[in-house]
Formats: sequence, structure tokens, C-alpha cells
Amino acid sequence: MATATSNMHVAIAKPFTFASCEVSKPSVAVFSSGIKEAPWMKLKSSCHISSTHVISQNITPNTLKFNRIVTKAMSESNDTKPLPGLPVDLRGKRAFIAGIADDNGYGWAIAKSLAAAGAEILVGTWVPALNIFETSLRRGKFDESRVLPDGSLMEITKVYPLDAVYDCPEDVPEDVKANKRYAGSSKWTVKEVAESVKEDFGTIDILVHSLANGPEVSKPLLETSRYGYLAAISASSYSYVSLLQHFIPIMNPGGASISLTYIASERIIPGYGGGMSSAKAALESDTKVLAFEAGRKHRVRVNTISAGPLRSQEVGNAAAFLASPLASAITGTVLYVDNGLNAMGVGVDSPVFKDLNIPRDSNKS
Repeated sequence: MATATSNMHVAIAKPFTFASCEVSKPSVAVFSSGIKEAPWMKLKSSCHISSTHVISQNITPNTLKFNRIVTKAMSESNDTKPLPGLPVDLRGKRAFIAGIADDNGYGWAIAKSLAAAGAEILVGTWVPALNIFETSLRRGKFDESRVLPDGSLMEITKVYPLDAVYDCPEDVPEDVKANKRYAGSSKWTVKEVAESVKEDFGTIDILVHSLANGPEVSKPLLETSRYGYLAAISASSYSYVSLLQHFIPIMNPGGASISLTYIASERIIPGYGGGMSSAKAALESDTKVLAFEAGRKHRVRVNTISAGPLRSQEVGNAAAFLASPLASAITGTVLYVDNGLNAMGVGVDSPVFKDLNIPRDSNKS
């Protein structure tokens, strides 16, 4: 679903049409009531906005079956013996990751890291991309990307069709319902997907929002239409509010929710237009409010990762940490995973540094 542009977070979008055992119960510090100390013993860069292509959709999502023996990334429910040291241990946890449509991007990297830590993986894929994604999985096209550190393959337990721009069936326009890219799929609004996950699995522990889209992202803000601006806000920030709103009733206490943001929310990034910088700023603000509300009422932590131009896996590992009991006191936070980009006033490859003796990596020639 995602293609990168200039090591940035964006790609130009085409027209916008757009079972479980408790290993630990970490408490939410700061915002939640009933604070407890979490027992530690129980405990690669891509884009964030996808180019949208017309894809024919004609299959119904099912639990994926692979024509080879696959070692499950998650541990069996009776495998609860604490690991040595201070590990990121997500055995017995279940994660729903919204926004995976290929084996590139932050969503896929987060899924791999969560799986490597022992979590069960459920995925929500944009409806028009569902057919190609599931077909590629079944045919083994992603097998190389599915390899985990222990040599096993990440297993996606189930893929759900999802279009997070629509909260419930009543919100879907007739032209979208009649669109052939949505033919063959059902129950793909946010409310319906949450209900389907509840019916299939009961509860989840981790919710990941890896979604963004801006139909006018290539336009400067001064040239952005009201439609383009509001579409960016809807798909890139309110979609997170909607996801959490509908999924939080089935999230176990002590759960964690994570989204992805970008430094354009606070700094000027030419080319990141169409209201996308505003959408990311809204997302970061909403993260703080949601952390308070979700923490107090549901004991669920809410954080966002500001990802920079680097390999996706670092972002995946940071997400695994935030989802783990090791981060039980971290909520309402923007975590920068960008090699320090957020601390710089100008990039070190700028011509302004041409004649300056700035520190360099002594291991590089």
C-alpha cells in the first residue's frame, strides 16, 4: 500500500476514494487510577501515506492458510515461563494492526516486532488492496520478509478488510458501495471490524494505527482545497479516534494503543502539504487527550511514534517496547524514533556544513 518518496513519510496519492492467556497486567501510570508497580519478571524507512491504485477486489477475508509448515511467532498459551533478563515479552497478547497492505512500511515492521516478542497478529487492510495482499501472502511472496530473528515465519492469524474513513455502514456513500473495488467484501467499516474481531477472538491487548492519506499532499497548504484538507484530517487523524473508540471496549485493561506521526506536525517540511502537517499535529494533540480518557476509564495507554527517515525495523522495535509491560508508565507521549532528526535545526548534509569540522562516524570512510 505504501511507496516512499525522497526518504520522507509521504507519497503522492491518487484521487481519494478511498487463545489468550494473561502473562501480566501492567497498570497505567500517570493518567489511570489504581496505579500499581508492574512486575518486570512478567514481563527497516518507508512512507506513511500510500499511493492509491485501482485494484479489483473479489474475495472474502479468511484466516490465512499457508502451504508450508509455519512456526508460529506467538508462544502457545501454556508457555508462560518468564524469560531471562529484562525482555520485551508479549506472549499471550493479541494485536490488531490497521494499515498493512504489503511487506513494506511501518505497519509491517511493527507487526514483525510484536510477533517476535510473542504476540498474535491480526491485520486490517484497506479494502481495495485486500485481494493482492492476501494473494501475495498465500503465494509466499512475503516469506522472506516474514522471517523473524529466531528463523521462524511471522504468522498473521487473520486479515480483515478495513476502510477507516467510514465509522459505520450508514456513513458509506452509495458510489463507494457500488464501487467494484469494494465488491466481494463486507463488514469493513471501523465499527463492523471491531465487532468482527470481538466475535472471532473476544479481546485484544494492542491496537496499532498505521494509516494516513491525503489526496492533495503534493499541494502547498495555500493551494489546498477544503475537501483535500478535511480528507487528510479524516483519514490520518480522526481515523485513530474512531479506531480507539470502537476497539477500546474489547481491549484488556493494561493494553496499549500506538499511532504513527511525523515531524512535519511541528516543523516545516516542504512537500508535505495538503493538510497532512495539520493532520499529524491533530494526531499528536489527540494522543494526549486520548491517553487521559482511555487511561482513566479503561486503563489503556496511548502513545504515538514520530518516525524519521530510517529503516522501519527501529520503529517496529520501539512499538514493541511501548506495547510491553516495560512501558507501563509511559502514556500520552510522542516518542521520536528518527536518529535525532527532531533535535536538529538543519540536516547535516546541508551545504551550510560544507566547510565546517562537524563530528562524523569514525567507523565510516
